[in-house]
Amino acid sequence: MSQLHRKIEKLWWSNDEPPLLLRLIEPVYSAISNRHLKQRSEKPVPPPLPLISVGNITAGGSSKTPFVLWLAKALQEKGFKPVIICRGDGGNNSIPRIVKTRMTALDVGDEARMLADLANNPVIVGSDRIAASHLAKDLGDIIILDDGFQYRHLIRVCDIVLIPAEGVGNGHRIPAGPLREPVTSLKRADLIIRTGSRESLQTCKKISQTKEWYWYSESGDLIDAMNTGSDLPDHVHAATAIARPERFMSSLTGSGLSLSGQSIFPDHHQFTSREVDKLLSEAHVAVTDKDAVKLKPLWPKGKPLWLLKLKGKGETGLLEAIMNKLSSP
Repeated sequence: MSQLHRKIEKLWWSNDEPPLLLRLIEPVYSAISNRHLKQRSEKPVPPPLPLISVGNITAGGSSKTPFVLWLAKALQEKGFKPVIICRGDGGNNSIPRIVKTRMTALDVGDEARMLADLANNPVIVGSDRIAASHLAKDLGDIIILDDGFQYRHLIRVCDIVLIPAEGVGNGHRIPAGPLREPVTSLKRADLIIRTGSRESLQTCKKISQTKEWYWYSESGDLIDAMNTGSDLPDHVHAATAIARPERFMSSLTGSGLSLSGQSIFPDHHQFTSREVDKLLSEAHVAVTDKDAVKLKPLWPKGKPLWLLKLKGKGETGLLEAIMNKLSSP
């Protein structure tokens, strides 16, 4: 199934026409999705705190979670007390709850666990994000709703949509392409933020001349998540369960590392003990933050697990543009 998933995802981001079967299913998905979106927009409710939504119109791979972490830190530096709310894909999150240290990625999902580990503010996980917003009211003074563009039940003061530098793929909607909504939905967005490396953003074609900004992601340090004291390797086996894994491979090689091999799993995949045993046979394994929160509990303490950190930075004026939306009537 994972190989089929990767094959379809590769088609999404190519210039080739999608297979006929996927194009025939596309209008069915679109009709169902449009009905749900319309229902969600009919009676939106105000949250107890001002809310910034960070979302996308493509399926995965837009650097949404790293951007949420950057925004939370930037707002803290401006004196705010942000609370992050996320759905928690891959976890059991029917009832909203604050993510605690003892909760694992199996409990709350990989992105929620990662956000809680890396953000210096409360993280709430739950599929009912209206209820989650009320849980947030005593924890801070502003909400960041992760993956909120399609969740139109809640009124927001700023609607941010992230689009990768590569654009919107082949322009088709799921399952024929990566689009969760048509490109025309971008008119709802207050800000469109293109994400990627400086090199990729220099060549990307703008979607909007009036509300588009750039947010750059760059490779940071390679660290040992297990703190074994091992020397830095010059070659690694890349293992990841994220959308658009080719970005991770590019980041590794761009950092001067050689790849001895790769193991790619579907987004949000929960690693099995058998898969971990196979990875342990490699001399050096490199992962992302999102993978590390799932692998560390299964990884032996004496073996290094190499984690490539990412750094994000908005172009000059981006944070001010977001702040202006917060102060608008």
